[in-house]
Amino acid sequence: MKKKIDVLKLGVNLCEVILKKFVYINTNLLLLIYQKISFAAKETDLVEWKGDILAIGVTEKDMTKDKNLKFKNQILEKLDSKVNGLLSEVSGEEDFTGKAGQSTVIRVSGFGPKRVSLIGLGKGPTDPSSYRVLGESVASAAKASQANNVAVALASSEGLTPESKLATASAIAKDNMFKSEYKKPSLKCVDFFGLGGGPEFEKKLKYTEDICSGVILAKELVNAPANVLAEEAAKVAATYSDVFTAKILDTEQCKELKMGSYLGVAAASTNPPKFIHLCYKPPNGPIKTKLTLVGKGLTFDSGGYNIKTGLGSMDLMKCDMGGSAAVLGAAKALGQIKPPGVEVHFIVAACENMISGTSMRPGDILTASNGKTIEVSDTDAEGRLTLADALVYACNQGVDKIVDLATLTGACIVALGPSIAGIFTPSDELSNEVVAAAEVAGEKLWRLPMEESYWDSMKSGVADMVNAGSPKGDSITAALFLKQFVDEKVQWLHIDMAGPVWNNKKNAATGFAIPTLVEWVVSNS
Repeated sequence: MKKKIDVLKLGVNLCEVILKKFVYINTNLLLLIYQKISFAAKETDLVEWKGDILAIGVTEKDMTKDKNLKFKNQILEKLDSKVNGLLSEVSGEEDFTGKAGQSTVIRVSGFGPKRVSLIGLGKGPTDPSSYRVLGESVASAAKASQANNVAVALASSEGLTPESKLATASAIAKDNMFKSEYKKPSLKCVDFFGLGGGPEFEKKLKYTEDICSGVILAKELVNAPANVLAEEAAKVAATYSDVFTAKILDTEQCKELKMGSYLGVAAASTNPPKFIHLCYKPPNGPIKTKLTLVGKGLTFDSGGYNIKTGLGSMDLMKCDMGGSAAVLGAAKALGQIKPPGVEVHFIVAACENMISGTSMRPGDILTASNGKTIEVSDTDAEGRLTLADALVYACNQGVDKIVDLATLTGACIVALGPSIAGIFTPSDELSNEVVAAAEVAGEKLWRLPMEESYWDSMKSGVADMVNAGSPKGDSITAALFLKQFVDEKVQWLHIDMAGPVWNNKKNAATGFAIPTLVEWVVSNS
């Protein structure tokens, strides 16, 4: 039995693809300009549409032809007849068969669109992320031709439920942001054909646009130079002041809270630490659940006295705050969505891990704000030290559930590669919640074990624990370390996103985790 695809999920991801592609690069600084793109559902005949690019997602089955070399697919044959067989001719010459990753753009005349683009979907999409290829191809074609308007359709909707048609549209829009040197992107509107319409459709597209604005903020923060987190957090709170309050703690305030673990990492930098706490409360109605998102906020990581060495080991350490970027991106999205019935705390212990005469040293003993002592065995295992005090602070807010995100260990990249984040939690219930949210968002998570016997390597002869034990199973022992700073009454889940935070092929941040976090919060509302 062929599995039906939930297009409500797929649509969200498809819309996200189109929005995420617009980036403007200043010669001195990477800036992301969020250009408002309108999305609309069209019920008119596809061949009557007028605009710059008509993009059609096609499967290998859609591209089959009869003995007269005419498309068996009705939509393709109808379009082909409008251009006197040009689609059939060009696809044959270029050996375009609809395989995943294939695409072709054909200039046409005497017809509504100026160009027709065929984009291969292979055997057929199986999940929300499958439509991102379509969205990326649409974005690339729009960039190349400086298109103002684009129409998107599928040659066939076989296997798509009515709900999944909405998700398909949304999935296309989620990755339509591209880089353009010296020129602002020109795309103004995207029309969807055959994917539904009405108030529910428009509502979902607006929801997707809100998520995308958070994704874009997160990518901007990761791509930009260090030390802008506190300023951006304050901007988010000020922009959505009807639902947000902000508290930025300085060094003295952190000392009063006895955050010795966090301040130990920050001690070497001339840039003072900033402990960020945003709080979202719905504009009205009772609160039934209190949640916290905690993000690792190392704005630059030199490794400290255990300095990072080797090619490529330090040049991307500005992205060591990817967890905090995800948290602030989610805050921006939720400030627009305004989910009812849920209070959300956004916490970031922001600082740099540098080298100076005031640096923490291997062998130093730090005392966290819950009174536990930590022997510094590796100054380059600093992220968990900042998270320790952030997690204690989060628990003191009286919350029910905590999700923390961190580019924490290279071991997680070794285990799961560059596209999958590892998750660790003692709670099956919370794991199921977050994994379900990730499935809707089209992001990949994999639960890894919290093997308690590995804690033996984290024991210290002079303190309660060391901050780094054996390199074997390091992502597991890092999670076990964080667990020491979480109240047993609070459900907690740790996401190690060291792999998917950055796309090495594109040399850019991905905006990973924001869609998942937003879906999780909304599911608790």
